[in-house]
Amino acid sequence: MTAVPGGGLAPALTAGELVAAVPGLAALNLELDLVDVANEPSASLRTAEIVALSRRIGALLAAGADGVVVTQGTDTLEECAYLLDVLHERPEPVVVTGAMRHPLLAGADGPANVLAALTVAADPRARGRGVLVTFADEIHAASRVRKRHSTSVAAFGSAPGGPVGQLVEGRARFLAGATDRVVLPLPAAGALPRVPLIVAALGADEPDRNLAADGLVVAAFGAGHLPQWWAEPLAELAARMPVVLASRTLAGPVLTDTYGFPGSERDLIERDLIPAGFLDPAKARILLLAVLAGGGDRQRVRDAFAAAGGLGA
Repeated sequence: MTAVPGGGLAPALTAGELVAAVPGLAALNLELDLVDVANEPSASLRTAEIVALSRRIGALLAAGADGVVVTQGTDTLEECAYLLDVLHERPEPVVVTGAMRHPLLAGADGPANVLAALTVAADPRARGRGVLVTFADEIHAASRVRKRHSTSVAAFGSAPGGPVGQLVEGRARFLAGATDRVVLPLPAAGALPRVPLIVAALGADEPDRNLAADGLVVAAFGAGHLPQWWAEPLAELAARMPVVLASRTLAGPVLTDTYGFPGSERDLIERDLIPAGFLDPAKARILLLAVLAGGGDRQRVRDAFAAAGGLGA
């Protein structure tokens, strides 16, 4: 993002301009191929564009690249990174980063974040870790990272578990082993599944029983609880499509066997809703969409969430 005529900020910088602003880049001694994929705010990105980007990344790696860095806006970075992660089957690292302060501000963080991302992508120890996110000298697994602040330069964090590494004195230092990942096939060409996300709120009306979708994610209260009048409509929807139960708290898991009142997690799971485990609602939607796009059935959805959500044995 940078200032544009008429006022305000808009995506207007090329990959070359981003790299040219990075001090200390020459010391990495990297051979860089710069690719401009799109130039639009990340809030307007579509899942099909990220699937296409995944194909392009795969082609670059197959042609001999040792790693890939993706720069994008931060609004949807956590979702884009996770979709790239579940579609990334190769060992080479893919690192996603962005910036919270635009280039005209004092202390702009973009150059430092790009340098960190390139450092991580070039590090052999990043291989086999899937897609990573670098921000504010921290290294995060795409499956756990989320944006937790609207303006802070330290906007990104990981729950549970924290970052998997840090940048120290210009080097990547990994603090944890590779996280368990679910890797899915790239979707065939064509329209992607429609997977809405609905969020529970105090006294909210029941979901539309006639919802036209291929799957649904519900961001529930607490450990997976909903108004009791939501239970029957969701059961009807779950009879037609996979319905995933996540927590709107964005921290901690959906329970499976504690509370027993109407609308509790036990009640909803008995009505065939699928618990998301530790996955937050946004990532649960990405995983459900990716499973369905790859032709997965309801059992494949259950297996994917058991693995990615930490609900396996």
